Amino acid sequence: MCLGVPGRIVRIADQNGIRMGDVDFGGITRRACLAYVPEAGVGDYVVIHAGFGISKVDAREARRTLKLIEELEPNKERS
Repeated sequence: MCLGVPGRIVRIADQNGIRMGDVDFGGITRRACLAYVPEAGVGDYVVIHAGFGISKVDAREARRTLKLIEELEPNKERS
C-alpha cells in the first residue's frame, strides 16, 4: 500500500535538467519531482508519493482529501 498526498504547485523550476516544483501541503511547502506529470502547472494539484508527482488531481477532490487527512490528526479539537 502506498500513500500519496495531494498538494498545490506554487513554483516550477528546472533543476539539473529535471522538472521540479515547490508543492504546498496546507501551509508546508516541499520540493518534489514533477517529471512524471508534465501536464501539471502552477496552481494545479498533484498527488505526491515519496517526493515524486505521480498524477494531477482535480482541485475539489484534492481539497476534500486534505480535509479528511486533517480530520485524522490526533489530539485535534473537534467542533
